[in-house]
Amino acid sequence: MKKIGIISDTHGFLHEEVQNYFKDCDEIWHGGDFGSGVAEMLENIKPLKGVYGNIDDRNIHQLYPEQNIFYCEKVKVMIRHIGGYPPRYNKETKEQLAIHHPDLFISGHSHILRIMYDQNLRLLYINPGAAGRQGWHKVKTLVTIVIDGKDIRDCKVIELP
Repeated sequence: MKKIGIISDTHGFLHEEVQNYFKDCDEIWHGGDFGSGVAEMLENIKPLKGVYGNIDDRNIHQLYPEQNIFYCEKVKVMIRHIGGYPPRYNKETKEQLAIHHPDLFISGHSHILRIMYDQNLRLLYINPGAAGRQGWHKVKTLVTIVIDGKDIRDCKVIELP
């Protein structure tokens, strides 16, 4: 069983409360647009997986891929920064979802918190919204989940002050 903290679109800002919300997590997953210094700060909290976003510099591109596919317990996970959402995925994401058949798809970019089950592709979609200061969102959000074998449960949305 693993508890996962999911964050995206930090744009170089990490709220001081993130550490408290993620302290009981086993891993942190970032959906892209880290911005300067955020990856290092998150790595100091817990092991970090992620993807680069459209604002990320060369350093982040060297450390994180455009798309990250891995297993957590028995759940196949795919993370892409720009992906769209069910059923309105962008063309490249649709192709990658058809090839890899993940159980969980995490995307960022839109700054819109959205968690939904895609009945057609039989996957859980999570966009944790945006945790940074840049963008049009009014509330900074994070998500935590528990993965236990093949089960994804205990999904919590956290609004930062």
